[in-house]
Amino acid sequence: MKVFTYSEARQKLAKVLDLSRTEEVIIKRRSGETFRIVYEKPSRSPFDVPGIETEVTIQDILDAVRESRSRTIAEND
Repeated sequence: MKVFTYSEARQKLAKVLDLSRTEEVIIKRRSGETFRIVYEKPSRSPFDVPGIETEVTIQDILDAVRESRSRTIAEND
């Protein structure tokens, strides 16, 4: 655990944040208040998925979307 005064933390903010990735960091104010810096790992997007190899063309996809939409419109009439 590393403790910084408020002034030190302000002057060395990048170092404080980098250090918080590997150990607990405390910032202490003159008044005695203390604050803990906690590193949060970035969350992955649910849309961040690996791609696949396929021989489908953009035109094939557009045709499928148009066909799907035309069936939906016809069914609602």
